[in-house]
Amino acid sequence: MMYHFIVFLPLLGFLIAGLFGRSIGAKASEYITSGLLVVSAALSWVAFITVGLGDVEVFTVPVLRFIDSGGLQANWALRIDTLTTVMLVVVNTVSALVHIYSIGYMHHDPHRPRFFAYLSLFTFAMLMLVTSDNLVQMFFGWEGVGLASYLLIGFWYKKPSANAAAIKAFVVNRVGDFGFLLGIFGLFVLFGSVEFSTIFAGAASYLPAEGAAASSETVLTFLGYALDKQGALTIVCLLLFMGAMGKSAQVPLHTWLPDAMEGPTPVSALIHAATMVTAGVFMLARMSPVFELSHSALTVVTFIGAFTAFFAATVGLVQNDIKRVIAYSTCSQLGYMFVALGMGFYSAAIFHLFTHAFFKALLFLGSGSVIHAVSDEQDMRKMGGLRKLIPTTYWMMVIGTLALTGVGIPATIIGTAGFFSKDAIIEGAFVGHNAVAGLAFAALVIAACFTSFYSWRLIFMTFHGKPRATADVMHHVHESPPVMLVPLFILAVGALFAGVVFHDQFIGEGYNEFWKGALFTLETNHILHDFHGVPMWVKLAPFVAMIAGFLMAYLFYIRSPEMPKVLAERHRGLYAFLLNKWYFDELYDFLFVRPAKWLGRFLWKKGDGWLIDGFGADGISARVVDVTNRVVKLQTGYLYHYAFAMLIGVAALVTWMMLGSSF
Repeated sequence: MMYHFIVFLPLLGFLIAGLFGRSIGAKASEYITSGLLVVSAALSWVAFITVGLGDVEVFTVPVLRFIDSGGLQANWALRIDTLTTVMLVVVNTVSALVHIYSIGYMHHDPHRPRFFAYLSLFTFAMLMLVTSDNLVQMFFGWEGVGLASYLLIGFWYKKPSANAAAIKAFVVNRVGDFGFLLGIFGLFVLFGSVEFSTIFAGAASYLPAEGAAASSETVLTFLGYALDKQGALTIVCLLLFMGAMGKSAQVPLHTWLPDAMEGPTPVSALIHAATMVTAGVFMLARMSPVFELSHSALTVVTFIGAFTAFFAATVGLVQNDIKRVIAYSTCSQLGYMFVALGMGFYSAAIFHLFTHAFFKALLFLGSGSVIHAVSDEQDMRKMGGLRKLIPTTYWMMVIGTLALTGVGIPATIIGTAGFFSKDAIIEGAFVGHNAVAGLAFAALVIAACFTSFYSWRLIFMTFHGKPRATADVMHHVHESPPVMLVPLFILAVGALFAGVVFHDQFIGEGYNEFWKGALFTLETNHILHDFHGVPMWVKLAPFVAMIAGFLMAYLFYIRSPEMPKVLAERHRGLYAFLLNKWYFDELYDFLFVRPAKWLGRFLWKKGDGWLIDGFGADGISARVVDVTNRVVKLQTGYLYHYAFAMLIGVAALVTWMMLGSSF
């Protein structure tokens, strides 16, 4: 019953606020939805302690009979294991804090019941995804998250940029979801089921044992190619990863993520920290027994993750919108998680997902507190000097930055949450046996340097130096109310201590007792053993990169504030390249958007207007109207006109009769 409450309390909040929000009022909608989420979050921690830290093995909680058609069976049930409870804690904790924070942040918005209803719907969809016991149920939650993100990003629907961003997120994700759906179909063909337990049991013995002759029997045909078991598994894994690329914003399906900042700041925190973007990482971790059978697919996952981590970090260096800087940080950190997944280091990926949720939510909500203080301004070039005016927000942002950049002492247990999880992934990349492991290691270390630079750049531009805002804005700068600050305090605790507290369980000596087979274990244990024995210089590499990034940001924005402008002028091409996000949007506009618009306009003007309207219903009706208009002109109403017409008719009749009789 506890798990039913965890999953369905957010749905209850959505229904109450969505259906009766106008009747009960905004205050009641806020308190009811937030209260239900707090209860769900508390129960999630109970489940985490019971399952993850206890002796409970994987089990399912039936909900109702769902699909039973021929060979396809998919009941609605909740799969409860350590991976599920970790995600329950992440989703419900962050969502509950975002709900509470939103009471203050959205205080002046007239549509608060609708906003809180959408937040609860978002949370419920994510809970359906992480508790799924089969691929059909996972896809249900997967699409629900996409729908809720569309509603929340476009919440201020009278704002054209918000509408455009919502549509962009929805369309780009549909591209990935198409691949995910094909992957589900492929798994059903290969294993005859969409149930996880059946798929995982079949995967264990699907390929021939090492040393045995591989079968060349065709088991799947894709795009006209006949595939054997190994080839089919690789294609299916790549299709599943295509879905993850869309949801988790990996290149080249990443372009929707920065634009999602058009939604209210609490939405950014929820999407980027706990829900939508972590869905792809969770899905790959859940399907780890299948992915482990295709090293080619894992190599692709590693490469895409490493490239995304590097790409997003370079773009974050020059962004000026405070929320977009953190958005590209999210994109980069997700790249770290996919590198870990590609290495088979699944527990490290989930560990980073877990810690990242705390400090990224802290940074987003902290940036919301800044925006709230400076009259909704988001451009960091128009901030500065806020440190003494909003000191609590400042220190919360500093804590989030320390965690994001991975501040800690190498080879010790002294460090922030990001230090433990991020450094573990970098060390895992060094010892990984993947074909692109060396490239991934270098890319992640460079990304760590860039992350430190743009994170401290944000702090220095926003809070230090001379005020660059107008006197009127600076006069009204004020600290956020307690309802917005208390969630920051709670997230700050997680950002500081989540790493050291849970390090042993996720990737340390307590690994087996904690995960209990929820993740694929054979290759992971190999990496677990190796990454603990990396050379000291490998442990120092991310630390040195972090220090270098901090010193560079300090030099540029504290000691010599004129230097960034000089460098930008000197390297205009590179600066424009990064500022325009490697021109991905322009490329997609040229390749897809413009041709689609041209085709649509052609079909509208020529196909619909000229052909269908011209020769179809509208054309026929126009001809009928034209003929009737001409006939109507004969009806003058004058008697002598009618007498003349009758005379002509009689003359014509007599003439015809005379001619007829002569023959």
